[in-house]
Amino acid sequence: MLCSSVILWKLSRRLVKHVFDITAQSFSFCNAQISTLILAEHESGSIKPQTVSTVVAANHLGESSSVSLLLAGSGSSLQEAASQAASCHPSVSEVLVADSYRFEYPLAEPWAKLVDFVRQQRDYSHILASSSSFGKNILPRVAALLDVSPVTDVVKILGSNEFIRPIYAGNALCRVRYTGAGPCVLTIRTTSFPVTPITESKKATISQIDLSKFKEDAVSRSRYVGQSTQDTERPDLGSARVVITGGRALKSVENFKMIEKLAEKLGGAVGATRAAVDAGYVPNDLQVGQTGKIVAPELYMAFGVSGAIQHLAGIKDSKVIVAVNKDADAPIFQVADYGLVGDLFEVIPELLEKLPEKK
Repeated sequence: MLCSSVILWKLSRRLVKHVFDITAQSFSFCNAQISTLILAEHESGSIKPQTVSTVVAANHLGESSSVSLLLAGSGSSLQEAASQAASCHPSVSEVLVADSYRFEYPLAEPWAKLVDFVRQQRDYSHILASSSSFGKNILPRVAALLDVSPVTDVVKILGSNEFIRPIYAGNALCRVRYTGAGPCVLTIRTTSFPVTPITESKKATISQIDLSKFKEDAVSRSRYVGQSTQDTERPDLGSARVVITGGRALKSVENFKMIEKLAEKLGGAVGATRAAVDAGYVPNDLQVGQTGKIVAPELYMAFGVSGAIQHLAGIKDSKVIVAVNKDADAPIFQVADYGLVGDLFEVIPELLEKLPEKK
């Protein structure tokens, strides 16, 4: 009996010490000066909206945090993007520009090396990127170089080292505490951090990075092949206020054009389910869902979409969801604000007839 008591006493001492060590580590992390490096996305001389949303997320890390944007590329478009980045948000204190042919395309290898190169010169407590294909491509490699565990798809920031992220296809939320010694590497679900109109005019300083000592890997395991974009005046799917999505029930490429016509009338973007993309109705850059794009429009309309788990994970932040499906038991109706049990081949033509033309 005495032996058991001694063992329990020793175990309790170890447990208390372990809890104290973790608490002390978290306390010291929270009280350290917060400095954030954000990987900025740009195209044709403009900063992408998801980068500004990532800046908004960085503001939740702490009151006295400093934010630096890292832009890489080459040519005049990079300098135009840097100038816009300097005034994209009042929280941005510095814009770092890496101008080199090596960053002409957003390949993971040179970008990850660049982030590590910049971090060695400036001590950052956090490194952030959006949960876009750009961020998902580069940040894991950055984390591997730094030998830290990344926290991905963050939807809420509780403090400098505590975050909320979705798990099980968005059906549950997980609270994560980062206790690593190195910088905290995060990818941000930008739909959870909307950008409010900014009236304050403040321009951050722009600094050119000295790349004379920057060294790449001798052998790159990936190479740039090409890039294709949709030649359309419709808004970007990831940031559109209205999204019209079609599913496999549309049956063909020709029928999917009804979705495109409806989107044009409403001034919205076109989306598609994975089934519709796999069937070849539309390109895969229009896929909405866990393995596609996460959207949070003011109006989301789904035609012939059954509501698979992976698709629902990508639309849950939508303000209003409207669903049209012949199957009254389709899962999409469980999350829809408005549902209509009907034939989309009858409903869409009627909508096109009665909706006024976009002005």
